Amino acid sequence: MSRLGQHLAGGLDPVRLAAKIGMDCDPWPSEVLRNPHQRELLVVHRQGGKSAVAAVAAVHAALYTAGALVLVVSPSQRQSQLLFHTIITLYRSLGRPVPAESENVLSITLENGSRIIALPADAVTIRGYSAVTLLIIDEAAFVPDDTMAAVRPMLAVSSGRLLAMSTPFGRRGFFYQASKSKEWRVTTVTADQCPRITKAFLEDERNALGHWRYRSEYMCEFVDIAGMAFDSDDIAAIFTAGQLGAIPPGALFGGPSPSPRPMAAIAPVSRPQTRCHGSQTGGHLYRDGRCVWCGTDQPILTAVGGGS
Repeated sequence: MSRLGQHLAGGLDPVRLAAKIGMDCDPWPSEVLRNPHQRELLVVHRQGGKSAVAAVAAVHAALYTAGALVLVVSPSQRQSQLLFHTIITLYRSLGRPVPAESENVLSITLENGSRIIALPADAVTIRGYSAVTLLIIDEAAFVPDDTMAAVRPMLAVSSGRLLAMSTPFGRRGFFYQASKSKEWRVTTVTADQCPRITKAFLEDERNALGHWRYRSEYMCEFVDIAGMAFDSDDIAAIFTAGQLGAIPPGALFGGPSPSPRPMAAIAPVSRPQTRCHGSQTGGHLYRDGRCVWCGTDQPILTAVGGGS
């Protein structure tokens, strides 16, 4: 196929664009690239290929949509620059099919008017861009909510695409809320689904990182941040009518108060208390019934008094 033919084929199929530089796409990147969604959420494990997929999407938009504006946003300028470097490496590997008018370490402008710009997640200084074609949010679970509020209006006029990608970081913030929203197409890929990562490596990581961090970084689970005093599900249940232990409607903001009830005393079932050998203080940090550091079972709590 001629160079022009390859260029046209890449415009029709982003996966072919990736194949030109020897990038083999797994099934999930192929779906994301060939059938783009306006609101795309990639909940993908560490070293799962998120940056490569974003780079292909960015280069494809810049090459084949004249005047496109692609913004790359990360928690820090350094992180945005790293992803931008991946994008520029891909563009150069393709032979610069559309020449650049200007290029530096944080941005590139092509002769067709398209621009790719790398920015830090600063809610104040990021304002000012409009008619964005593709907005890429890297490490989105760590990007502040006020930054997301600042960048979303940039897509209003252009009906642009928002691609957010990250591993989870607790049940909090924009990324967690988006994972439960019908507005977003959510693609979840765990490390045990990646043929390039061995079971032995994952087992070593589980032992090194501990239960909570391993589940977040490699299994892509939205779990409560280690060290929280209360489970987020328990907190949510307090404010959900019909849940056991929920606060009656009106109790917090006026209205009739429930009749007082004697509180039951809570005491642990008798069990020898062990010292945690995985923490500096010797105290256990329990999550899901076990210590996240040493795996010791959490003592069971039981009510030993109170009225009904």
